[in-house]
Amino acid sequence: MDAPSYQQLLLDNRQLREQLAQRDRLIEQLQQTIRALQQRVELSERSAKRQAAPFSKGPPKKNPKKPGRKAGDEHGPHGHRQPPPPDQIAETLDAPLPAHCPDCGGAVVEDHLDRQFQTEIPRQPILREFKIHCGHCHQCGKHLRGRHPLQTSAATGVAQSQLGPDAQAAVVYLNKHAGTSYGKIADIFAKHYGITVTRGACAQIVLRAGKILQPVYEQIQERIQDSEHLTPDETGWRIGGQPAWLHAWVGDDGATLYAIDPQRSADVLEKAIGIDWSGAMTHDGFSSYERFEDVVHQQCVDHALRRARGLVDKHTGVAKVFPRQVIELFTDALQLRDRLNEANADPVDHDRRERAYDDYTQRLRDLTEGRRRNVANNRFAKHLYNHIACWFIFLVNPDIPATNHRAEQALKTPIVNRKVWGGNRTDAGGAAQAVTSSVLQTCKNRAVDAFTYLSNAFRGILGNLFT
Repeated sequence: MDAPSYQQLLLDNRQLREQLAQRDRLIEQLQQTIRALQQRVELSERSAKRQAAPFSKGPPKKNPKKPGRKAGDEHGPHGHRQPPPPDQIAETLDAPLPAHCPDCGGAVVEDHLDRQFQTEIPRQPILREFKIHCGHCHQCGKHLRGRHPLQTSAATGVAQSQLGPDAQAAVVYLNKHAGTSYGKIADIFAKHYGITVTRGACAQIVLRAGKILQPVYEQIQERIQDSEHLTPDETGWRIGGQPAWLHAWVGDDGATLYAIDPQRSADVLEKAIGIDWSGAMTHDGFSSYERFEDVVHQQCVDHALRRARGLVDKHTGVAKVFPRQVIELFTDALQLRDRLNEANADPVDHDRRERAYDDYTQRLRDLTEGRRRNVANNRFAKHLYNHIACWFIFLVNPDIPATNHRAEQALKTPIVNRKVWGGNRTDAGGAAQAVTSSVLQTCKNRAVDAFTYLSNAFRGILGNLFT
C-alpha cells in the first residue's frame, strides 16, 4: 500500500481543521442555548414566586390532625359571646307565645321566660348639625368661631355637609388596612349604612389623612433614627402605572416607616436615617445596604435556608450534598441560639456566645471555600463566603434577630393591597400611602387602637404613639 502523498496529508489536515472549527461553533451555539434556557428557567421560577395566587405552604400533610376540638382535658375553653351589661342594652323586644298550639289548636300557657341577646351593626347613620357660634373680641376685634370636639373641619358654605370622624377613619382603614378599593368602599357605605359617598371623596379623605398624619410620620422617622436595630425590606410598587419600590423599615420598638421611591437602592433609607447611622441591621443579601459602614450587618438566615431548600429540590445526585450541609449548619446554629437564650443568666454566657460565633463562622468558611462544579451551588457558596462574617451575629447578641421577618411581615398588608388595586395613581397618593400605612402598622405593633387613633386625628387630636 502506497503512503499518502504530501498534498493528500495537507488536504486531510485542512478537512480535519474545518471539522474541528464546525464542532467548536456547534459547541458554542449549544452553550449559548443552555445559558438562555437556564435564564428562562430562573425567570420562570422567580415569576412563580411573585404570582397573585396565595403563597403555597407546601403539599398537604400525609396524616393531618383531625379538625375540630380535642376531647378530654385538651378540649379548651369555648369562645361564647358574653351577655352585654344591662346599662348597654339599647332596646328590649318581646317574642310572645302564639295564642293556640300550631299542631292541635289547644290553649297555650306560659311556663317561664328565656333571655337571648343580640349585637347588631347600626344601619341608620347619625346625622348631626353643628350650630357654630360666631363673634369677635370686644377689645381687639378678632373674629372668633366656636368649635365642637366632633367637628373635623371649620368649613361651611358649599362644604358645610361632611362625613364624621369615624366615617372618615373607616374610609382610610378599609383602604389601607383591608385593601378595599374606593369603589367598594362607596358601595359598602351606601348598602350597609345608607351614606352616599363617591370614589373621589374617598380618595380626598385618604389624601387629607396623609397631610393630617404627617407630624406622626415624622415622629416615627425619629424613632427609626434612634433605634438600635433596624429590619429593612422592599417590594415592587407602582405609581401611575410606572414601576416603583415600597420600602419598609421596622425599628426595635415597633416603629414602622414606609417610603415609596422609583429606585430599589438604599438611597431612600440613607435619606431617612443618615449614612452615619450606627446600630445593627438584619436584611437580605441586597448589596445596597452595605453602604452603611458603621452598621453591624446580619444577613437573613431564612433567605439562605430557602435558597438551599430550593437547590435540594432542583438538584439530583451529589449536587444535593452541599445545600443539605448548609441547611444542617444554619439549623444547628438556630437551635443553639434558642438554647443560649434560655440560659441567658449564665455568667459565662457572653464568652460562650463568642466561641459559638467563631466556631460556626469557621465551619461555614470551610464549607464554602473552593470552587464547585455545579454552577448554582458555586454561586450560592460564593454568596455565603462573601458575607462570611455576617451570618451568625445573632449568636453573639440575642437582641439581633436572625431573619428579616419583621420587615417581611410589615410588607404583607401593602402587598395584598397591591394585588387588589395595583399601587397608587399619583405621587400625592403614594405619599399618603406611605404616611397612613406607617401610622397603621406602628399602631398595630404598639397595641394601639388604629381606628380610634384615626378618628381622633380627623378631630385634630394626634396622640403620641410611643408613650
